[in-house]
Amino acid sequence: MTDIYRTPDDRFLNLPDFDYQPRYIEDLSGYDGLRMHYLDEGAQGGRVFLCLHGEPTWSFLYRKMLPVFVGGGHRVVAPDFFGFGRSDKPNDGVYTFDFHRGSLLRLVERLDLSNITIVCQDWGGLIGLTLPLDISERVTGLIAMNTILCTGEMPLPDAFVDWRVWAAEHPDMDIAEAMEVIDDTVPQAIREAYRAPFPDERSKAGARAFPVIVPTEMDTPGAEISRRARDWWQNEWAGQSLIACGVHDQILGLPVMQLLAGWVKNAPPVFEVSDAGHFVQERGEAVAKKALELFD
Repeated sequence: MTDIYRTPDDRFLNLPDFDYQPRYIEDLSGYDGLRMHYLDEGAQGGRVFLCLHGEPTWSFLYRKMLPVFVGGGHRVVAPDFFGFGRSDKPNDGVYTFDFHRGSLLRLVERLDLSNITIVCQDWGGLIGLTLPLDISERVTGLIAMNTILCTGEMPLPDAFVDWRVWAAEHPDMDIAEAMEVIDDTVPQAIREAYRAPFPDERSKAGARAFPVIVPTEMDTPGAEISRRARDWWQNEWAGQSLIACGVHDQILGLPVMQLLAGWVKNAPPVFEVSDAGHFVQERGEAVAKKALELFD
């Protein structure tokens, strides 16, 4: 694979509350020539919180939830999707639903993760909620925040359409500005920190791609497997669940999260985070503590 961008290490210096050792895998099956970054913190051998970020963020998103999980005696694995964070960033042509989904499955297999709680938001959920179709024996828990399975059966909110228009009109994809468009509850200084992996237009190919590849029609790539995943969560799921919502989200807010909770067998009522928007992890301590209260 040619034209791969790798963000220089010095871009990640002095980020607030993010002094974690970077880890890399360079031999994911089917992803030759690409290096994936992930965080791996906490105790080995117990529950694994697999924390999946969305658009246009990266593992920095979980810096407030991670210490709560680790402090509870658990392990946290938080990868950066290809095109994001410290992971390699190929050119524009490679990003598809299956490209991203496959990379997460290969990561789980490569690290031989088990007793997994999927922790997901935004695109982390669009993809992460489909993973149990292939690794159901490894998954025992779910924390889903401001996300949904895009099955192609219903129109997405007008706010999402507006976001996709904005993204198309701003191919430079200024990350701090993009985050403000999505969620103005995140302080400016923190939005600036999210810019670290994306110093120039070339580095933003993955971020540009996500708005375009959302499954919006029945035959859009990813929609069929999302329908199968919805049916699995409704009928086959036997683990523990927490559905949480940053109530100020205009794209994937409370009505959407209540819909998702109805798709997850035996899910409790949606846990509302009153001071959070789309990037609920920025107020994520409460969600992490609630999960440990329910699961342990």
